[in-house]
Amino acid sequence: MRPHGLGVHVSVAGGMATAIDRAEALDLASIQVFTRNANQWKARPLDPADAAAFRDGAKRTGVRTAMAHNSYLVNLAATDPELRQKSWDAMRDEMERAESLGIEYLVMHPGAHCGLGEDEGIRLIAEGIDRLHRACPGYRLKIALENAAGQGTCIGHRFEHLRAILDAVDEKKRLVVCFDTCHAFAAGYDIRTRDGFGKVMDEFDRIIGVERLACFHLNDSKKGLGCRVDRHEHIGKGELGTGAFSALLNDPRFREHPKVLETPQGGGSPEDGKNLEALERLIERSLPAPRGANPKTSKTPAAPAPAKSSPAPRRAVARKKR
Repeated sequence: MRPHGLGVHVSVAGGMATAIDRAEALDLASIQVFTRNANQWKARPLDPADAAAFRDGAKRTGVRTAMAHNSYLVNLAATDPELRQKSWDAMRDEMERAESLGIEYLVMHPGAHCGLGEDEGIRLIAEGIDRLHRACPGYRLKIALENAAGQGTCIGHRFEHLRAILDAVDEKKRLVVCFDTCHAFAAGYDIRTRDGFGKVMDEFDRIIGVERLACFHLNDSKKGLGCRVDRHEHIGKGELGTGAFSALLNDPRFREHPKVLETPQGGGSPEDGKNLEALERLIERSLPAPRGANPKTSKTPAAPAPAKSSPAPRRAVARKKR
């Protein structure tokens, strides 16, 4: 089994259960899947037998079926009420599928305000999530808000955006964060060195809280710091280099967090194996805290703890762009 929760976004071509076979072939500790076509609104109902085979396969192999990724079409902040409702319906279907598969986290792009402004977009996203939670009571599944690169009017490229959504949602314990390395770098967070990574994680902890950070996407970036462009690259082949991944993999706070690749030619391909090997070569025998990290946050347990039910004081959404 791969160390430090390393995994891949694997293909489900041929049925959901085939994802487990692909994970086993790569000896993955964690996986991410699409439970439906990410580029279409319509989806066939999930076959109960296929879902059962998926769950059974995960138990048999020990693969952590940690994450599913929502459809790229979903936008809970859409200006058009019909599109917003369509997005909500699709997201509810995603939640029902992920829950039936025994998946822990449904990763969600927060959305794009399309000219409404960040504050209104955040309000609509939180309102949509509250509706989803009410429609899916008692679910073990948690929604994981993913930080964004900042293209167009996308919300989530600043930590303050994610915090504002977390503050506005009623059932806070059902919401966590997925940290994408490429997106953070593209948004202007310089994590290329251990010192830089430590400082960014201190900022994350101050604004959001590392206890809310549940999982990671490990992607290098084709574009430079602060480009606001979402273009993934193979590990060590892009503008991020290997420093960010070395810092993350050797940070004891995040040792057991699921970490999945979304690099080009993925889905369980030979390229995934090469990227996983590149990551494993960065793991040190001892796990020092990153230089520049807050000593208090360095002691945070590896597994994400439940979020507190009472919201922290509201922070204004940052409008300054990097």
